[in-house]
Amino acid sequence: MSETAAPDRRRWIGLVFISVAVALIIVDSTIVNVAIPSVVDELGITSTQVQWVQESYTLVFASLLLVFGTLADRFGRRRMLLIGVVIFALASILAALSSSGDLLIASRLVQGIGGAMILPSSLSIINSTFRGRERAIAFAVWGSTIGGMAAVGPLLGGWLTTYFSWRWAFGINVPLGVIIVIGVLVFALESREQGAPRRVDIVGAALSVVLFASLVFGLIEGRTFGWFFSDTPPAFWTLDVSPIPFVFALTLVSLVAFIAWGLRRERAGQSTMLAFGLLRIASFRNGNIAAMIVSLGEFGIILSLPLWLQNVLGYDALQTGLVILALAIGSFVASGFAGAFGNRIAPVLIVRIGIIAEIVGVVMVALSISPDAQWWQVVPGLFVYGFGVGSATAQLTGVVLMDVPVEQSGQGSGTQSTARQVGSALGIAILGTILFSSLGAGLAARLDDRPEIPEAARIQIVDAVVDSAGTAIPGLDAQSPDAAADARAAFSDATRYAAFAAAGFLALGFLATLRLGESRPVESREKAAAEPQRP
Repeated sequence: MSETAAPDRRRWIGLVFISVAVALIIVDSTIVNVAIPSVVDELGITSTQVQWVQESYTLVFASLLLVFGTLADRFGRRRMLLIGVVIFALASILAALSSSGDLLIASRLVQGIGGAMILPSSLSIINSTFRGRERAIAFAVWGSTIGGMAAVGPLLGGWLTTYFSWRWAFGINVPLGVIIVIGVLVFALESREQGAPRRVDIVGAALSVVLFASLVFGLIEGRTFGWFFSDTPPAFWTLDVSPIPFVFALTLVSLVAFIAWGLRRERAGQSTMLAFGLLRIASFRNGNIAAMIVSLGEFGIILSLPLWLQNVLGYDALQTGLVILALAIGSFVASGFAGAFGNRIAPVLIVRIGIIAEIVGVVMVALSISPDAQWWQVVPGLFVYGFGVGSATAQLTGVVLMDVPVEQSGQGSGTQSTARQVGSALGIAILGTILFSSLGAGLAARLDDRPEIPEAARIQIVDAVVDSAGTAIPGLDAQSPDAAADARAAFSDATRYAAFAAAGFLALGFLATLRLGESRPVESREKAAAEPQRP
């Protein structure tokens, strides 16, 4: 056996465990989506808290990706990934033991810290370990592993929630975390940016956290506190104007300050949180824009669909997991397809094909949504949508990082991960607002046509359905079958509007990919590089 064979085999095995570490995040998200209705029933959380169970994680995740991507470059990428897995597993224990919505949200915040350590570290390890054609294969393995684990997530979450408890949906992360830690320690190699300064840009880190946290907070709470004026301000607020405009103003100020501070440090030759020089690379700059917009459309619909399946169609968590499994299967199939053809077809072309498939799939799902829909009407659209996600995700990651210098891979992967997570946070916040706002308005309009129901009762019904994120609908059947029917129709309409909005954002993401250069596939680039240059 040659001396290089063992290290080669070791890094490929290590790639699997690194991919599973990222899949841990994906599995957790899909399990939480399926388990949310059961959480609402047991803990009695409101629709805003439902969003926060999702967004508290995404808020911290998006806020810290850039910070941890830079720290991983300087202090060790494998080390950062391992710390992240441990934190994520410990936070999962706290989530499983939560006795209230607030404690669950706090646990998700800590999970976000762990997740923000895992994702950029995994991408930068791949980017620094593999080259050329191997890198395309590595990203395919990365995407396929995530796709396969994502396929397990809804089914596992539905089974655990239905036959045991939603708490086990979080507890399953602990044994997975132990397996990942052992595998990464044994097989993954440590890497870091050589010669990088150990001093961290504390001011830049703080500004990036304030920037992303205020943006996501404003989008989530705008519906509750009012976009400008509000009858329901937070307890600490004494002004007539809603706090949301001030939050968005803080976002804008933080953005300007972050850019100005970073450019100043870069001109002075000091370290920065974001390598602004990377934005001069067209593939990196335009790829991040496309990734953010596409993620906005991709992840928003995942919030509303499980709620609709369980509260309108009456499916339990296991049945919901089986339906959503079609999405994950499509993603898994597409990841293999992208890996097989990624070296022969331009990655940008695969990305565009994937986004088109996503748009078609989301529209198919939207057109199938009705109060009396059947599972077989929804599944084909979910499969096509999942195929699009799997085709676009890994290849878009490769396009973004393709021209990034290896020594800046952590900052590059942290930046592109931040773009994706900001997009997903915006998607959940914006499409969640569309879902619940249109649900409230639609149900109120339908109940206004029922004079037999007193006005006070109509208001109470609307508030109960919206605040419970739809879980109050089954209970209406015994009190007022007509009101329950109206609630199911209104929830179906709202879910459809959210799906069409997601398709619109995906269309914008497709337009953004038109600014990406027609990069050649890996095999063509390597062949051209090997040919002698003619005078």
